[in-house]
Amino acid sequence: MKVLLLGLLLVAGLLATAPARATAVCTAIADPTLPFGNVNSNAPGATTGTLNITVSCTTAALSLLATTGVRVCVGIGAGSGGGSSSSWRTMATSTSDTMNFQLYNTSNFSQVTGLTPRGTPPAQELAMTYSVPLLTGGSGAQATQLFAQIPANQVLASGAYSSTFSGANVVLTWAWNEVLLGTATVPATCNGGATGTNSASAAFSFTATANVLPQCGSYVTTNMNFGNVTGSIPANIDQTATLTLTCLKNTAYQVSLNNGQNNPTATSTRRMATTIGASTYYLTYELYRDSTRTQRWGNTLTVDTASGTGTGSAQQLTIYGRVPPVTGQPPAGTYNDVVQVTITY
Repeated sequence: MKVLLLGLLLVAGLLATAPARATAVCTAIADPTLPFGNVNSNAPGATTGTLNITVSCTTAALSLLATTGVRVCVGIGAGSGGGSSSSWRTMATSTSDTMNFQLYNTSNFSQVTGLTPRGTPPAQELAMTYSVPLLTGGSGAQATQLFAQIPANQVLASGAYSSTFSGANVVLTWAWNEVLLGTATVPATCNGGATGTNSASAAFSFTATANVLPQCGSYVTTNMNFGNVTGSIPANIDQTATLTLTCLKNTAYQVSLNNGQNNPTATSTRRMATTIGASTYYLTYELYRDSTRTQRWGNTLTVDTASGTGTGSAQQLTIYGRVPPVTGQPPAGTYNDVVQVTITY
């Protein structure tokens, strides 16, 4: 009897697995506001500001990596105020008045900040390399600034201006290289030719703000001449004068007229005066805001002053005057008074 012995060969294959690739995740934080402060209309010089941004990238310990090299592009769009990164971005008021401004990658304001990596204009670029230990992973951070400028010689309306940058107007785009040993190279661009690429909108948000204070100036008044009167004054003598003023658009103003330099103490009586020898004689008159001469023009704000809103151009107000009838004949002479005009805004 023959016995056949069979041998069973057991083979176990151990296949080498490719090292896992870790993903670099980048985030950013920025100053919540880019405040330009108070800006003057038609300012002879530019107004500047800066925005601080910190970009952080993290790589998890998914493989035995030595380092990660990352290039990050911080892209900024037009913002809620409108305009264009290629010309002027704009801030706007609640009444849709606008102010030009711009964001720059460089402190000498030579390169505008754009939304697209290597675009026209380009996004701001940052590069970093950091170690990624096997057990803990690694991270890196880099701070940068955007430089902002409001150009000179803008004719502006008064008000609070703003433009918010969020959502699709703030985009991070990044690419990373990773190596098992040694130092990883930083990718040449933010969006290709690397171990991996990614992007995120709404990466952070900030609001550019500026304030143009109310302003009035360049006012001119004409004299009010009641003319020559012979004898008595049996009826009203009516005349007008004008006040021309220029206020920034949206500037609310009130115009006050005091009671003149000849009014009796603690009264609101307006009087013109003349001096004959050692005696002073008076002739009463009144000033009004309306042609029917029923609304006295005084100096109590919101009560008897004239009010308006600036347009940015010259505005003319009419002052209506009246000398009432006088019983008897006033002494002959030249009567006058000086009234102080006050503009409150």
